[in-house]
Amino acid sequence: METTTQWTDALWLDFDPLDTMNRELMQRLARAQAASDAELSQAWTDLVSHMATHFGQEDTWMRETGHGQSEAHALQHRVVLNLLREGLGQIRSGELAPVRQMARELGAWFARHTHSFDAGLALHLRRHTLN
Repeated sequence: METTTQWTDALWLDFDPLDTMNRELMQRLARAQAASDAELSQAWTDLVSHMATHFGQEDTWMRETGHGQSEAHALQHRVVLNLLREGLGQIRSGELAPVRQMARELGAWFARHTHSFDAGLALHLRRHTLN
């Protein structure tokens, strides 16, 4: 049995709005990873919807606060979201294996993204809200 991605304290960024969204993302990703074939379409749709909202909020924060890494960070959001949306089409075509592979790889990508881009954003937002 494969393990599913789970929230760990290593992903904590000390910025509650972002930490809350990240926990929710991990919960949805775990549901998609554990979904049966019959459940995968709904679980993947929920994950993609959450990630679009999540990334949109981060992009808004970066734009509104003048975050210095916003271009590279937002680009990574667009690329990943486009790949996840391709997964929706693959599910509709009955191609579940590539989507399951994407779900496995997404957890590792998200940890790297959180430790790099999101950590910098959280620091920036903490400083910005203190001023």
